[in-house]
Amino acid sequence: MGKYVIGIGEALWDVLPEGKKLGGAPANFAYHARQFGLEGIAVSAIGHDKLGEEIVEDFEAHQLPYNLSRVDYPTGTVQVTLDEKGVPQYEIKTDVAWDNIPFTDDLRALAKDCKAVCFGSLAQRSEVSRATIGAFLDAVPEDCLKVFDINLRQSFYNAEVLEASFRRCDILKINDEELVIIARMFDYAGLGLEDKCWKIMKDYGLQMLILTCGTNGSYVFYEGGMSYQVTPKVEVADTVGAGDSFTGSFMGSILKGKTVPEAHQTAVKVSAFVCTQKGAMPIVPEELKQ
Repeated sequence: MGKYVIGIGEALWDVLPEGKKLGGAPANFAYHARQFGLEGIAVSAIGHDKLGEEIVEDFEAHQLPYNLSRVDYPTGTVQVTLDEKGVPQYEIKTDVAWDNIPFTDDLRALAKDCKAVCFGSLAQRSEVSRATIGAFLDAVPEDCLKVFDINLRQSFYNAEVLEASFRRCDILKINDEELVIIARMFDYAGLGLEDKCWKIMKDYGLQMLILTCGTNGSYVFYEGGMSYQVTPKVEVADTVGAGDSFTGSFMGSILKGKTVPEAHQTAVKVSAFVCTQKGAMPIVPEELKQ
């Protein structure tokens, strides 16, 4: 098995009412996998600009290794407004650096030594980054775990890209709102929540399906069973990055040899903690990782 745990896709600034915060699911995933002692690396592209420099500085401050190509496009930004419940609404800028991630020799070398990789639908909105993600997935070892964290945003997805991604992943991570959209797109309507999940798993030969339902708990469907966990009640600071911390800590636990229910329990605790903190990359207390 390889040694790297890679998050590949968007790296950007979430521009929130109180200032900007580093965003992008792949970096958050890699960061949280690192908290479990794994070699997490964020892969993306940045512009030749101040915002790009600041992403590098931020990754270094969080001790997050990176492979960031410099390209002739501006570094990505997202305007984030929070509703009265603290739930983020996003306006994602197009034609930015992370839409243009090149497939380099360095990336091929990382792929060949990859233990797990997490990719989403958002970074596949452009042809260039979609081709790079595809080439990366083609280059990983046979036993590399491929996680598709779907991340439907605005209108940046279509059935073709989603279906191709379902076929290429081992583990699908989806939330309850996304499940409704997927059920409509792929004709799973009329099935109950659990039946939908089992059917998606069967249709695409998945090893696992992770379904998060916000305050209504979360499920992991896997060969041999289903794990359900209640969402802990916490004082929410913001929910930005909570889902990525769930995926990162779940995979971190699985790769460290935990059972699915154990990994699930850890992921729930970590993501609840992240909700109590500002921003997506707080330091996770040791006791939550046990």
